[in-house]
Amino acid sequence: MFDDFNSERPAESSRRIPPRGDSQRPLADREVPLERAEGLAAPLHAWLDGELPEAAARKAGSTANRDVDFWRTVSQETERYRHMRTPAHVADRIMGALPQTAPAVITPWFRREFVVTPAVALGTAALLVAVAATATVILLQVMR
Repeated sequence: MFDDFNSERPAESSRRIPPRGDSQRPLADREVPLERAEGLAAPLHAWLDGELPEAAARKAGSTANRDVDFWRTVSQETERYRHMRTPAHVADRIMGALPQTAPAVITPWFRREFVVTPAVALGTAALLVAVAATATVILLQVMR
């Protein structure tokens, strides 16, 4: 795609591509106009909260009937999903995947058991001997 951002060229340039209209733009690039920006009417909120009957909410405004129908459908769908049961084979797989014992509590590093293997003990002793020998040599040279 060629976008000519140079405004100094003449308009009759042969390389200029005419701008596309909204109908030619992909659906993902189009702006979707909102029908209203003020939100739901107060009587509709009161009906959703259970403070008003449905008839009072339908009288709220021009789009109230559509809003009431929408929320009625949402309520029916959620009620239907609420009564759905998980199939037995799915529940069995879930229960089978659970561990048989409770997981151990993770303790901080300073409260964990300290285990010293013979190899670690010998390595630490050798390191301490080397550090002590180095320190002794340095001190003897400084004192001279």
